[in-house]
Amino acid sequence: MSTVLEQRSAPPTGAMRPLPPRRQTRLLATTEARWALAALVLFLLALPIHLMDGPVWLWGALFAATYVTGGWEPAWEGLKALKDKTLDVDLLMVVAALGAAAIGQVLDGALLIVIFATSGALEAVATARTADSVRGLLDLAPTTATRLLPDGTEETVDTERLMVGDTILVRPGERVGADGQVLDGASDVDQATITGEPLPVARQAGDEVFAGTVNGTGVLRVRVERDPSDSVIARIVKMVEEASETKAPTQLFIEKIEQRYSIGMVLATLAVFAIPLAFGNALSSALLRAMTFMIVASPCAVVLSTMPPLLSAIANAGRRGVLAKSAVVMERLGQISTVALDKTGTLTEGTPHVTDLRPLPGSGLKDDALLALAASAEHPSEHPLARAVVAAARERGLPLTEAEDFTSTPGQGVTATVAGHTVTVGSPARLLDGAGHQPHRAVVAELEEDGRTSVVVVRDGVPVGMLGIADRLRPDAAATVAALTRLTGRTPILLTGDNERAARHLAAEVGITEVRAGLLPRDKVDAVKKWEAQGHKVLVVGDGVNDAPALAAAHCGIAMGKAGSDLALETADAVVVRDELATIPAIVQLSRTARRFVVQNLAIAGSFIAVLVAWDLIGTLPLPLGVAGHEGSTVIVGLNGLRLLRETAWPRLTKDTA
Repeated sequence: MSTVLEQRSAPPTGAMRPLPPRRQTRLLATTEARWALAALVLFLLALPIHLMDGPVWLWGALFAATYVTGGWEPAWEGLKALKDKTLDVDLLMVVAALGAAAIGQVLDGALLIVIFATSGALEAVATARTADSVRGLLDLAPTTATRLLPDGTEETVDTERLMVGDTILVRPGERVGADGQVLDGASDVDQATITGEPLPVARQAGDEVFAGTVNGTGVLRVRVERDPSDSVIARIVKMVEEASETKAPTQLFIEKIEQRYSIGMVLATLAVFAIPLAFGNALSSALLRAMTFMIVASPCAVVLSTMPPLLSAIANAGRRGVLAKSAVVMERLGQISTVALDKTGTLTEGTPHVTDLRPLPGSGLKDDALLALAASAEHPSEHPLARAVVAAARERGLPLTEAEDFTSTPGQGVTATVAGHTVTVGSPARLLDGAGHQPHRAVVAELEEDGRTSVVVVRDGVPVGMLGIADRLRPDAAATVAALTRLTGRTPILLTGDNERAARHLAAEVGITEVRAGLLPRDKVDAVKKWEAQGHKVLVVGDGVNDAPALAAAHCGIAMGKAGSDLALETADAVVVRDELATIPAIVQLSRTARRFVVQNLAIAGSFIAVLVAWDLIGTLPLPLGVAGHEGSTVIVGLNGLRLLRETAWPRLTKDTA
């Protein structure tokens, strides 16, 4: 086997595919989006001509084209739904729009067509983007691997051709080609994509490694234990797809009663037309009354009852760095009753920091001297722990001494000559294995009990100090947990792939009492499904690939945007773009406020419809007055919903927030 240095300088074998740029579904990539844009453009061209009393033939033709481009697709889908004995609300909207046009309200009908076409386009784009991201997850796994043949030679093969029992060679910096067991070698492997662990883990003979994880500086020989199609990364893709398909249908509040309302309105319109006609009324009079009824009973105001509050809430949240992907998401956020939080990258910043400096008695070193000594030895290293030590020294402005004769041993640590002394910085398990190190191991145990990763510093063969390293807690983590507890009446739950000790220590710091640690992606999904089966509406907050299946399975998923993986960002229902954890309880509260506004608007719209319909049925409602009442209710509910655009509408969470 060649040396590590030779392997580092060797040309790539194709065993690792570079991570792709984030896949983007273009806004106009879907048919729905193109037709919606055409309808909107035609509407905007016709509107000023109509308002300025321009030529009827011109604005009439433009509005007609708006009806066709924006309405043909929902009309066709609605007609197909009729074959299944289902009355689709989109078809009803098209009929209402045509009815409005039939009695001269062409503008109203065109506006209704544009609203529904745009809504359908946004939903189609969101669906396409998620599908692209799920497919893109497979790019995390390498396309090729170096397979070792029985005669000791190497060959580069497609990973899909690997079979259980094959042996592959994983060089420094490459991605592991398949799930398997290490046969020979030692290295630190970054498993964050699978387990969410913040630091690389030491892997040596007998340990398990996963496809798509990144090898450190050592060389590994790995026996393939799973078929590539059954690797953990492949199963994550399958879990996301299954969760997305089985998630409850996304419906706005008003859509839950659309079937009954739609059928009732159609039957009532036919009755209003047919009954007077049967008693001898003139055809034109009966038709006018029926069309007036359809206008005043049409759900335009009801539709606007829902959308302006939710869209205004989305815009308000967007100004604060929280992207809710749809009105459905904004509504669902207010329904959550249980919150599950990831640890690394969610409650924490996702990068290691030096938290403790423990010079040992008799070393003659103080905190700064110990840190400077360790940082000088670690400076040439690329390991995340080494970078944390060097960063801590720089933050304190400590001068570093140039290291000589630097060597790095995967899974153990580094050794270098610093100012004439041989300095080793590394794992206590490797450096404190003698009988005389019992007091030193007690310090290590104390650090690890506090959830730290301990690093020992040895000078000329004698331990001189310990460093405690941990992922830094976000400054607003505890306040966020408390706010979510007040909003839901239940303390959030910690779901993490990290170890039990570190997880429980962090949970205690932020006030979380229920911890599920050491979880793989499937375990997180199973936990979410269990809570959902018990009647809870679960909000999952995470950032990594390993969180994506749980984000998809939950009632709502929120991804932290700064360090979030492409899959997590696309799978989640909302994204915290600015990485401010405290915005999560705020957007939940904003969603609940928006839902109250929706109920207010539905009451207003329902009252107007009831009065106007009763007037039309009992007396003779003049068409202009019916249109004015209908449009008036639309304007009122629209303006009421737009109040959520105000700066003061963003919640300022206090201990009384509920």
